[in-house]
Amino acid sequence: MTKLNLSRRSMLKGAAGVAIGLPWLEAMTHPKTAQANAPGTTPKRFLAVYRPGGTVPEKWPPTGTETEFALSPILAPLEPVKSSLLIPTGLYLMAGDQSKFPVEQYQGGMQALLTGQVQPGAGNFVKGPSIDQVLAPRLSAGKPFGSLSMAVRWGTGKSHGKVSPINICQFAATSPFAPIPPRLDPVEIWKTLFNDQSRPNTERAWETSILDAVDKRYAKLAMRLGAADRQRLEAHLERIRDLEKRIGTTAINRVCVPPTLVDTSDYNPASGLNSSDSGSIKDLVTDAAIPKVGKLMMDMIVMAFACDKTAVGFLQWCDSEAKYTLPWLNLPETHMYYENDGGYRPVELEKIYTWYSSQHAYLLQQLASIDLGGRTLLDETVVFFGTEVAHPASHAKKNMPFLLAGGGLRTGRWVQYADDPPHNNLLVSLLNLFGDPSPTFGDARCCTGALPGLV
Repeated sequence: MTKLNLSRRSMLKGAAGVAIGLPWLEAMTHPKTAQANAPGTTPKRFLAVYRPGGTVPEKWPPTGTETEFALSPILAPLEPVKSSLLIPTGLYLMAGDQSKFPVEQYQGGMQALLTGQVQPGAGNFVKGPSIDQVLAPRLSAGKPFGSLSMAVRWGTGKSHGKVSPINICQFAATSPFAPIPPRLDPVEIWKTLFNDQSRPNTERAWETSILDAVDKRYAKLAMRLGAADRQRLEAHLERIRDLEKRIGTTAINRVCVPPTLVDTSDYNPASGLNSSDSGSIKDLVTDAAIPKVGKLMMDMIVMAFACDKTAVGFLQWCDSEAKYTLPWLNLPETHMYYENDGGYRPVELEKIYTWYSSQHAYLLQQLASIDLGGRTLLDETVVFFGTEVAHPASHAKKNMPFLLAGGGLRTGRWVQYADDPPHNNLLVSLLNLFGDPSPTFGDARCCTGALPGLV
């Protein structure tokens, strides 16, 4: 590949003086410093993502060294955003471990994930805040929404579509620390966030697309970029084209463009209300729509950040019951069937978790495609990907498959921790990263201080 000399002020120039600013690209930095973020900076946004069921332990960890590592089969879809990742292995979800505290195994992992604590006994909610709600008043001050919480195919199995300790991760910042259910209807979420921006402005409609004037320049540049940069550039130009269609003005530098509201009439957000304990009642039509609904929800979170609607978000892919099918992967049984109900099935689970990695990659690429003037939305956002167990068959909670990306972290690294440090230490480190000096978070018995090696 020919070496490029791109600056952060570079543009695609076409006929009649038409010019389009480029998003941040890795080609704009020296290869040795092409990390997604500058460590030591204070990020401005926090996003947590939950997906159910742990992992296939032997197929998840990277191989190699801290900075020279190869992604595992399950993490392989994240290769285009590898430089934006920080992968901490060896952490122990101690607060949610049934062997240490008398709490239901899935309930413990769900509630401890963002709170660092549990409430003993099945069916009890924790008596403390989740980290996202602690951060929300600081980060979202003056914004329309303190935080944004949404979920795909939520409330399956035993919770029957209702708020339950086995499907809630978020809890209010103040007593009585009420559980916070996610929003489920993608259309309702879109209208809440973007209805005021969806009215077209046709005062200065273009007769031809501004992108037509730079297409040849774009094609020439794209051939010289790496895969990750091509995706960033394509996403950037797609947003401009979408903006042309929506408002027909010359305001091409806007980053706040509501995502297209795709048809989700085949998706029932309240499907969980009809669920059975065993998962025997299946909603195959709704399940088949999970990929497009999930994509829409990721796009809405990205644009909620870009439009300054909020600075704190949470996306929940289902719940710990995981009693949904995956027809797009040719898996007709429920996720929980492959975890436990049908016996532990690592081949099918690897397929499921690899797909989730592809969704995580998409989310990070979308955040990285938003240029904020020399920095990207990902540069200013900490993203925490988590789950409720490490091993789906044993429900073990040591060596949790967590991922971090973005905002102020030293990324492009795989950090291995010895002696099972509690994941509460990670929560403390995240608080500290946002300027909160708290030395502990959650259950003090499961916390020994900030986790080293993140920044």
